[in-house]
Amino acid sequence: MSADPFAARFPLPPNATIGILGGGQLGRMSALAAAELGYRCHIYAPSDNEPGMLVSAARTVADYEDEQALAAFAAAVDAVTFEFENVPARTLEILAPLVPCRPGRKALAVCQDRLQEKAFFESAGVPVAPWAAVHSEEELRAAVARIGLPAVLKTTRLGYDGRGQAVLRSEADIAPAWERLSPRPLILEAFVPFTRELSAICARGADGATAVYDAVENQHRHHILDLSFAPARVPAAVAESARAHAARVAAELELVGVLAVEFFLLPDGTLLGNEIAPRPHNSGHWTQDACQSSQFHQHIRAVAGLPLGSTERHSDAVMRNLVGPEGMARLPFLYSAESVSVHLYGKTAAREGRKMGHANGLFPKDSLSQTAETALLSKL
Repeated sequence: MSADPFAARFPLPPNATIGILGGGQLGRMSALAAAELGYRCHIYAPSDNEPGMLVSAARTVADYEDEQALAAFAAAVDAVTFEFENVPARTLEILAPLVPCRPGRKALAVCQDRLQEKAFFESAGVPVAPWAAVHSEEELRAAVARIGLPAVLKTTRLGYDGRGQAVLRSEADIAPAWERLSPRPLILEAFVPFTRELSAICARGADGATAVYDAVENQHRHHILDLSFAPARVPAAVAESARAHAARVAAELELVGVLAVEFFLLPDGTLLGNEIAPRPHNSGHWTQDACQSSQFHQHIRAVAGLPLGSTERHSDAVMRNLVGPEGMARLPFLYSAESVSVHLYGKTAAREGRKMGHANGLFPKDSLSQTAETALLSKL
């Protein structure tokens, strides 16, 4: 591995500026964590008044491939990170020679393309469901014949919260799904009869040190994460396997920062890798109130070259997303609930399906698996 030309910059001193590509809620919470650690943040995004810009020291509003704007941005910051993985590869190509980018292009390339992601999972030793790349309707029909139905057809890029995918339950679903989904190629994945969805958050420093949080159990509603239970209510061996997979993925990606790995849990206890997010993740928001160092603090620590913090959980936690008008209607109750912290993102329009914030409910450590779910949710 070649020497890092920017190594002398690290660790970043107090009052250094961290550039963040993307201005959404993950950028906002990263900027707030950076401020607590003594850093300033500069948000770069194509549109103004993004949630992250409301709490950052500086902003640039420009296209992600505007070379002049990116050069000026690089000159104004000491390191760059991103809050979502759909930043164009060209953006990092422009920035990387000018300023340290953490995580780098490898993590971005793998995680923004589902075909590369599945192949990477396999190379890293993480089991996945059967899958196939499909470039034509004929290839799709051949893949269906091989993998079977039901199956899920997805775009390889830009899909999230259930967007960019279709469930194929019969032969009649194939042609309409092929016509609707683009750009191509697409990816066909076997439908997984999972019992639970889990995720694990791992932080990795530039020195290769890793720190992994407890695995969590996730429940979705309308394809959007609704609830996360920390720790996951699964056997200890399953939780440890998820954590080990996440640490291995971070190492194989040579990640500097935080990532989340999502898994399907099968009835026999097997975990299948589903997706990788090379940045703080919705299912890690519970760490803001249940851990000494949140996922956002860990991400900033890694990007700034600081030692990683503790991932120890001092409390059990349940995180609920506040989505759209229905989520915001819960605020009066949540504000008065005991041991509940509310985190809002500064968004003005509570549209249907839009994440407006989240709430973390804390419980005594190691009590979650013994407490009925109705009781857990009664204060959220």
